[in-house]
This record gives sequence, C-alpha cells and structure tokens, in this order.
Amino acid sequence: MKDGFIKVAAATPKIQVAGCNFNGDRIKEIIDIAEENQVKVLVFPELCITGYTCGDLFLQDTLLNSAKEQLMNIVDYTKGLDVLAAVGLPICKEGKLYNVAAVIQNGELLGLIPKKNLPNYSEFYEARLFNPGNSNPEYIKVRDKEVPFGTNILFRCKNLPALTIGVEICEDLWVAAPPSVGHALAGASLILNLSASDETTGKDIYRRDLVKNQSARLVCGYIYADAGEGESTTDLVFAGHNLIAENGTLLSESKRFENQFIASEIDIQRLMNERRRMSTFIPKGHKEHVIMEFQFTKIMELPETSLSRYIEKSPFVPSIKSDRDRRCEEISNIQAFGLKKRLEHTGLKSAVIGLSGGLDSTLALLIVCKAFDLLELDRKGIITVTMPCFGTTDRTYQNALLLSKYLGTTLKEIPIKEAVTLHFRDIGHDSKVHDITYENAQARERTQILMDISNQYNGLVIGTGDMSELALGWATYNGDHMSMYGVNASVPKTLVRYLVSYFAETANAAKEESLKEVLLDILDTPVSPELLPPVDGKISQKTEDLVGPYELHDFFMYYILRFGFTPSKIFRLAVAAFQDEYDKEIIYKWLTTFYRRFFSQQFKRSCLPDGPKVGSVALSPRGDLRMPSDASAALWLEDLQKINLK
Repeated sequence: MKDGFIKVAAATPKIQVAGCNFNGDRIKEIIDIAEENQVKVLVFPELCITGYTCGDLFLQDTLLNSAKEQLMNIVDYTKGLDVLAAVGLPICKEGKLYNVAAVIQNGELLGLIPKKNLPNYSEFYEARLFNPGNSNPEYIKVRDKEVPFGTNILFRCKNLPALTIGVEICEDLWVAAPPSVGHALAGASLILNLSASDETTGKDIYRRDLVKNQSARLVCGYIYADAGEGESTTDLVFAGHNLIAENGTLLSESKRFENQFIASEIDIQRLMNERRRMSTFIPKGHKEHVIMEFQFTKIMELPETSLSRYIEKSPFVPSIKSDRDRRCEEISNIQAFGLKKRLEHTGLKSAVIGLSGGLDSTLALLIVCKAFDLLELDRKGIITVTMPCFGTTDRTYQNALLLSKYLGTTLKEIPIKEAVTLHFRDIGHDSKVHDITYENAQARERTQILMDISNQYNGLVIGTGDMSELALGWATYNGDHMSMYGVNASVPKTLVRYLVSYFAETANAAKEESLKEVLLDILDTPVSPELLPPVDGKISQKTEDLVGPYELHDFFMYYILRFGFTPSKIFRLAVAAFQDEYDKEIIYKWLTTFYRRFFSQQFKRSCLPDGPKVGSVALSPRGDLRMPSDASAALWLEDLQKINLK
C-alpha cells in the first residue's frame, strides 16, 4: 500500500436462488482470487448468500438458517487472509428480518449493517419482508461474541488509519439523504455498496452517474457491487453492473450481463489531501458511530510500475476529442471574456501584443481577436508587434506576418538588433558572449517597446506567457514576465497546443483557409525563445532540450499543486504513465529540475499580472498559490534522493 494506494474489488458471483451452499462456495472462490491479487477490500452484491430474488422464501427458517450457517463458514474461511469482505444475507434480530451486509476479515465478523431505506414501489416490495435498519448500533450475540448491528458502524484500519470504511446497501444510495453522507463526515474515506439493481433501459447511465457523483460529493472512494446472472428472471433481469469510483472519477466498470470481478486502486492519500484542502468539507466527528478496528497482516507494496488504474499522461487535456473540443471552447471563452471585461473597465479600445510566430503569442492573439469581436471592436485596434533580433528565423518571422494579416490586425515591425547592440555597449557586454545577459536583454527590450507602444495607442499590453513557463520560471523577469493582462497565465503548455489546434480546425470557411495553414505550421514549429542565433537558418535553441519535456512538467505540476503529493509518489505515477515514452532516469532528472526551478523562481510568480483562471490549477499569488519566495526545496529534494532507480 505504498503512497496510500489500497487495492479494492467488486465481484458478482453466479448464484443459485436460495442455494446458500452453492453460493457460499462461489463467494469463497472469489475471496481466493482477491487474496491472490493482493486485494484488500472486496464487495459482493446485496443478499448474495441467498440471492436477492427469493421473495417469500425469506420467511422460511430453512433458508435463514442456511444463510447464517454459510456466513459463518465464510468467516472461518477468511482466517489468515488479509482481504476484508462485505457479503449480503438476511438476518433475524429480535423476531424481525433485516437485509444485512456482513463485514468480515481474518476469521472475524466485524459488524452487521442493515439496509436503512427499503424500496416498496414499482418492481420492489422489500417492506413486505424486511425491516429498516436503525442508525444507532446495538449488539447481537454471534457465536458467543457481541457483534455491532446498525447502520452507523465504521471500520478503521489500524495500520492505515486514513482507511475508514462505511457501508450502505443499494437503495440507501438512491435516496435524498444517503447514509454514506454521515459516514463520510464521520471519517469514512471508502464507501461500500452491496446492491441488487435490476436492469432497465438507460438505468446503467443513471447508476454510473450516481456512483461517480456520490464519490465526488463525499470526496471518497466508492465500490458498488451489483447482482447479476443467477438471480431469478421471473420479472426482472440483473446485469452485474459493478463500479469503482474515486472522487468523481470512474476507475473501473464491469461489462453488463457478465458476472465479473473488477479491481483497481483507491488512492486514500489523495482523498485525504483533497479533504484537507477543501474548507467546505467539514467533519462532524464519529460520536454517533461505532468504530470497529481491523488490520492488514500482509501489507505488500504494489509494484512501482504496474498500477492497474489508468494514469492519464496529460491530466490537463481530455483524451476524448469531443470532450477536448468542448474544453477548448470553454477555456477560450473564459480567456476572451476575462479580457473583454478588462477592456470594458479601462475603456481602452486598443491592445498591444508581441507576435513571435510561436504557440503562446499565437494563442494570445487569437484570444484578443475573440475579445474584440465580442466587443464589436475593429481588429485594426489590435497592434501586433514583431521584433526580429539575433535568434529570429525566417519561418517564425513569416508566420507572424501572415498571422497578423489573416486576422486583420495592425502590424508593426520593429527590428531590435541595433537597440540591443547599443545597450550591450552601454553596459559593457561583449555581444559575442551568448550568456543570460545576451538573452534577457532582448526580452526586456521587446517588453519596453510594447509598453511604450501601448502608451502611443492608449492600449493594453497583453501577456503571452503560459502557466508551464511560470511554474518553471522560464521567463525573463520584467521582460516577457510582465504585461497588463496575461490571457494565458493559467493555461498549461500541453493545452496551449490543443487550443491553437482547435482554432485551426474550426477555421473552415474559405476565407480562413490560409489562416488554418499558418496555424498548422506554427503547431509544427519547435518551442523556442529564439534568443540565440539560428544555425543554417533553423532554430538552434529548443526549450524542451533545456528545461525538459513540457508533457512531463505539466504532469508534475498537476500533482504537486492539485494534490500536494510527495516527489516519490509523483515519480511513481509518472513512471506508470510514461513507461513507454521515458525511462526512469529521464523522469527523475526532469522531476528534480522541476522542483529546483519551482522553488527558486517563486519570486517571479509573486508579482504576476492579472489573468483569468481557467482550470483547477493556477499560480496566481492572489488566488491559488500563496507561497513564500524564500521557501527551501530541501525536504522535497531529500525525498527524491530516497528513490531507487534500479
């Protein structure tokens, strides 16, 4: 359970209706499979020992006695096993019948949780047979041991305290106030649901959304095990729709109409970090709950490169194109409406932007055009300035000219070689020495020109730098670092590319075909600040060769800022996500680079210009990131040094 991952599973055994002995054997077989696969928490369907569709047979002593006998056989079978299992059966208490989830582990019956909300509408008639469970736990004697019986029981792991488990049964989730709400506020990080939800047209969509949304609202893991083949089909069909979700994300889902065993890893640490971050998640303590403790005796670390849950390589970019296009449209609107408000507020009708022919300035210009269109302003009020210097290549220069032309903006070309050369002479710098002074002098000269032109045209200087550059400090202080409004300030580099691509794909009208061709060529151009002289007319300075691949840095940034994970855990996730692209040494190198730059460059982020937040991660010192500029990276780098690369 390294880094807070706990392997969990939901399973639907093929049962016989009222065949408790047969069903008990199938449950044991699945418990064996779970144990072999290092599963620590296993959930079976509602009433799985008897079958959900027994009807009035539930009133027969023969069935009830057999069910209880099989439960105890299963309890004994788990002796010496690590897996905690929840199985369903009917239980009599004080002459009344209850639909119960039994939680067992290592030869012990830890607790019995009765179903609280009994459906008695449409095809359901549970109130005919069962009684609703009480919230306040009582104790019943089972094999001379007092076992808690009630809905408010939580199961806490001694050797993984953040793992606290709550249980509800089927309809409990579908009501207005599910028991899982109280469980989560009392500390439950994982909810188990034993269900027998029959299949009707479209019900799977609602069920899936219900599980995902409940896990999101409660910031928890949620395991849903559904009844399947083997139940009576007199009136209903059950499809075994098993689901595992974590904080709104579906980790695993079974194929319907096939009794399946599904497994994944719940990241308990991630859930705890998220609850800690959210000021509106307010725990209410567990005074109303009984806490039953258990422990795993065979805690085994999951292999570092073989997490079964899918780790998205590009957490900022949806993998499905339709979702990605919708995201791009939404983000471009946020950027454009943010700038629109700033222009309205200041009363300015001009905007000034430095145009390099690269991705960031291209996206910024597209957003400025969109804002001007929203305000019904003439695009001639957009002053695009190209400032060729020592590193400018013909490709980016021509693309900048064409982009301005096709978007209908006012272009100003101001070569800065002479001004920068004069500046070198003034400060006594040898122009043959291509050091940081050589590079930054060009960036600052360009910013000075943009600011002065904004005064001439009474306009707003629009920043072009993106969030990935800001995280790495890959910006010249008081150079490209500064503007009057930074439209790309919270857009990561991996998403910038897709946003420009989205604009290219939507430029389908005949009059925009030329614009589309330019955008596609810009997308094909290597990312570069173009501050060093080209070699054979081609870009000699590629950013990703210097600071590392942006897809890695965006991955690191997401998990550092969004969840506060340790460097070693982020390394593990990155190895799993990028195992086909980068070896461990490369990932380690650039993760180390990220931490060093992220801490040392905070002073640049402490005085960022305004810019709109577009996603769940942002770097604004006035919003998401309140970080001291003098913070030490030592603890984080020490954690990295503990990583074994072999």
